[in-house]
Amino acid sequence: MNQDLITVLLADDHSSIRAGLRLLLETAEGIEVIGEAADGAGAVNQVSTLRPDVVLMDARMPGIDGIAATRKIVAGFSTQVLMLTTFDLDEVVFGSLRAGAAGFLLKSVEPAQLIDAIRRVAAGDGVLAPEVTRKLLREFAGGGAVLAEAGAGGCPTGPGTSRRQVGAPSSAAGGSGELSEQLTPRELDVLAALGRGLSNAAIAQELFVSLATVKTHVSNILSKQQLNSRMQAAILAREVGLA
Repeated sequence: MNQDLITVLLADDHSSIRAGLRLLLETAEGIEVIGEAADGAGAVNQVSTLRPDVVLMDARMPGIDGIAATRKIVAGFSTQVLMLTTFDLDEVVFGSLRAGAAGFLLKSVEPAQLIDAIRRVAAGDGVLAPEVTRKLLREFAGGGAVLAEAGAGGCPTGPGTSRRQVGAPSSAAGGSGELSEQLTPRELDVLAALGRGLSNAAIAQELFVSLATVKTHVSNILSKQQLNSRMQAAILAREVGLA
């Protein structure tokens, strides 16, 4: 199999939407749809069996919804989740990011943007719809109340795990001073860049390091801070004033 091929799983409870996404992605070079799921439980099972690079996940599905499924997938597999939804409701946006989704797009996204987002997420970058970015910035400006509320219900990553609850009031208690004791100076630079929404390639260019080095730093940051995704890292960077 071509190592550059990006494998994708489609998870949506509407067969017509899955059919449309499959038709679109079949036209994209280097992307292959290898499975479909009609609910969250099916998505988790398919990921376990097929190990796709990316799941295009509908946020709202019967039974186990997309947010709960994302939480399970991120906790157990290296697959990246790109969340798709019709409405950018606060509980869906923040719930998805807390669960560890690598990206969040509205279903009204243009085909070319969706294909680009899949490629970026597969490469280790994060993607947010412009509407969602504005929403996040408003919350940071307003003190993050909705971020805290979005996590009030709890979004654990799985039994026996204790992941940082990004967005809760306590998460920034130590500020950047606490982080400086936990991260190396270069990791702090990378975290700040994540907070500004830079891609891995842009970070590498800005810091004059290789792409592989950036990926290593991002991985270290997530591990040390008990985060599930670079999106959560970006939120943390903004919470403590690094970005």
